[in-house]
Parts: sequence; structure tokens; C-alpha cells
Amino acid sequence: MPGLAELLGAATASRPVITAELPAVDGGGPDAVRAHVTRLAPHVDAINATDNPAAHAHAANLAIAIAVRELGVEPVLQVVCRDKNRLALQADIVGAALHGITSICCLTGDDVTAGDEPEAKRVFDLDAPQLIRTAATLARGSYLSGRPLTPAPPLFIGAVENPAAPPFEYRVRRGLKKAAAGARFLQLQICYRPERLADFAELAERTGLTRKVALLPTICLVRGAQALRFMDANVPGVYVPADLIERVERASDQREAAYRIALEQARHALAQPGVRGLHIADFRRDDTLARLRADLGLPAVRPLPDGSSLAV
Repeated sequence: MPGLAELLGAATASRPVITAELPAVDGGGPDAVRAHVTRLAPHVDAINATDNPAAHAHAANLAIAIAVRELGVEPVLQVVCRDKNRLALQADIVGAALHGITSICCLTGDDVTAGDEPEAKRVFDLDAPQLIRTAATLARGSYLSGRPLTPAPPLFIGAVENPAAPPFEYRVRRGLKKAAAGARFLQLQICYRPERLADFAELAERTGLTRKVALLPTICLVRGAQALRFMDANVPGVYVPADLIERVERASDQREAAYRIALEQARHALAQPGVRGLHIADFRRDDTLARLRADLGLPAVRPLPDGSSLAV
């Protein structure tokens, strides 16, 4: 089946591309990864292997990415600038490519104060645009030092952006900066203000950003109002309007109300210019992703990793 680079690099989209984040793994061996991949695989084209998300230590991104690939699904290696210098970042990217992992997503990373070890030393030797440029340099067959890298890894480079964080126009300019550095897709932070996403996409279209990168807005699948309140209070860069939280809280079935909001967001996102698919953060970890895909009219991507089909 076509890889992420082929799907998002095509001039015209045959269908929306779906990526998802693998929940953080701390132990349990390969079976822990398999359990998550088995649930996600039929519905997604690629799965992000996160890099100490929200400044919490977890199993290494490269180890998770290798496990995902061995299960027959394309991994997207997230690479964060917070914890490593340029030597270690280049080593991770080249090491991933050695295992056939060539789709990467470059992030600056949340500050250590967002995590549970705020005394950890910040590195930030590079920021996200600089890391993107570093990856592009590797893809051209050279380390930053100028030392040849042969063969050059065929990297497909992405990044993130937040359409809901002020200053709003700056977010598109930063996206253009990342595109100029070598990014070819942007996974957008969850945006609970549809007008903000629409404004971002419209400006991205006017400035030519959508001709350079594919936009993948994030959709969060949550169980109810408590999760929305938590994100609003604790996740950097995420704002959940009070009236939306109240809509879910007052519903007779919070799970259904939360799902209806996610479905509305997904349909709205897919209607925006430059949007080539969705990025899913699935906190429900049940059959909701299958339902969302079906309600959006999207076909299953693949059978389960063990070869059995999934009935939806």
C-alpha cells in the first residue's frame, strides 16, 4: 500500500489521509505496542511514535517506531528538540532511517515545566525550523558538519503548528518558515474554535502554504466533559470554550455528545482548503475511531496486523 510520502506528496488526493498518535508506552514489551497498533491499524495510514510528550519520560520514540513498523504499519517518528542536542537528534533520525523509518515530525517540544520532572535540564540546541532544516540536510546526503551521509535517507519531513494560538497570523508565517526549511506536512494542534481553523486554512491558501505542505488537523476523541476541562487547564496551547464543555456536561450521554463534537470538527476540518486528512488523538481507546471513519465515509485502510479482518 502507498506510504505517507506518496499519499501526501501526490498532486491530488485520492482520499483523506489519517494519522494517529500511539499512546505513550512505559512497559509491557512488544505486546503493549501491539495492543495499541491492533486497535488503530485498520483506520490509519501511519502512527506517530511520540517523543516524551508533555515533557513526561516514556519508552523511547525510536524503539516504539521500530515496533510499529515491525507490526506492518508506517511509523511517523516524532523528534523533539527539548531533550537532545544536534548530535543526538541527527543520530536518532539516521538510526531510524537505518530501520526503514523515513517519515519524521519535528517539534520544539513543551518546556520541562509542563511535565513531572521540572528540574530536568532543557537542551533546545535547535528549534523546530532548525531541526527541519537539519533533517533536510541529512536527506541531501550530509550531516550538519558537512560529512557525507551515504546513502542519503529518503526522509519525508513534517512538523506541527497551532492554528488556535495567538498571534494567529504568525502561525501561518511560522508554517511557511517550516515549509521553506523542508517540511512537507503539518499536523495541526487540536482546535476547538472552528473559525480559527478556517482562518488559518484560508490564510495558508492565500499565502501559498497549502501548495507546499499538507495540513492534517488534529481531532481528539474523548469520553466527556472532564477530559475537555483537563485539556483546557493543562495542555499548553489548547483552549476549550466553556460553552462547548457545558454542552457535553449537560448531555444525558456525555460520551455521545463528545463524539458528536469530534465528528462535527472532523467534517469541518476536511472541508477546509489545503487539508489532506486528519490526525487523531484517541483518548477513548475503544471502537470510536472505527465509527468516526465510517461516519466520514472513509474505507478501512488495512486488515489487522495479524492478517485478520476487522468488522465495523
